[in-house]
Amino acid sequence: MITQYEVLKGNPSDEIHVAPSLMRHRRAFRRAAELYASDRGFFSAGNIASCVNDGITTVCIPQRGGSKTPQRQAYEKSAAFKHGQRFRAGIEGRISVLMRGRGIKRCRAEGAERFALFVGAAVLANNLMIIAALLVKRSARRRKATR
Repeated sequence: MITQYEVLKGNPSDEIHVAPSLMRHRRAFRRAAELYASDRGFFSAGNIASCVNDGITTVCIPQRGGSKTPQRQAYEKSAAFKHGQRFRAGIEGRISVLMRGRGIKRCRAEGAERFALFVGAAVLANNLMIIAALLVKRSARRRKATR
């Protein structure tokens, strides 16, 4: 399920979104996330520190540019880091489903406010479809158990 999304104005740097997303997650779930995974555009020492200070146990942001220290190289090759990057690939896959499968690729509504409403409706539709699939699955398990 998609628990957080934002329609951005223009094309701002990815780096500035880490701290606000951590705050929104904490507000929504009343605890820190266990894992923070993103692409290298989000990398900065400040963002790594924000994640650690927020209590995130696994921070999976690949280093951008420069030479990596041996410790950083080892961390990015660790199983935990690779697991986080696979989770991130799932996020990218969900975005692809929204684009191709949920019709968000083309918005005929004009204006930023209508576009934001369109994106919100697509996210809501996606989440409702996931909930429905989970309910169907649970119902099938219950029917199977009563036989």
